[in-house]
Amino acid sequence: MRQTIAASVGLVAVAALSLHMPIMTHSVTAPRDKSFALFTAVVSVIALSFLAWLLVLRTAAPIGGIDLRFLPAVNASFNALAATLLVVGFVLIKQGKPYLHKYAMVGAFAASSLFLVSYVAYHYAHGDTKFTGEGALRAVYFVILISHIALSAIIVPGALFAFWFAGTKRFSAHKRVTRVLLPAWLYVSVTGVVIFFMLRAWGQSAA
Repeated sequence: MRQTIAASVGLVAVAALSLHMPIMTHSVTAPRDKSFALFTAVVSVIALSFLAWLLVLRTAAPIGGIDLRFLPAVNASFNALAATLLVVGFVLIKQGKPYLHKYAMVGAFAASSLFLVSYVAYHYAHGDTKFTGEGALRAVYFVILISHIALSAIIVPGALFAFWFAGTKRFSAHKRVTRVLLPAWLYVSVTGVVIFFMLRAWGQSAA
């Protein structure tokens, strides 16, 4: 399992570079954009490095005897909420309602952020949940898991740039970002729920 996670972290870096750099090249021009790009890159590298340490290097240990094994269900709920708000936000902008669209997308980002905090807390205390399914089911699970982790790499930088360009009223750049960001973010949110149910049925907690 740890070898698979290590490979997935590598895929995360590849996905982040391959999908994020074209956006940077075409959209970041002003000095303040470059400062924001540097800030986003630093935040992304710190986040990925911390997750790599948490998932690959660190051994889980209970936090003061607190049982956080209820959190995977909470995490799935946050993912489901994020997916719902993403769809709602997409529909609203297509209907020409940018004000409501803004709130839906901020809500989706908040839900995904809460998921990340909850995810870190659970894995810090309890570590990985091992998938015990076999055969084709196991192959399907790892395809979903690896693609889920890889695409999740662009969510934070992509969302930050989407908000940045919308906030500075450069909507053509905003659209370029969200053409990649929206399907990736929606996929990550939906597969997060799928992974939860697969682990609920065929998972074995490490702690």
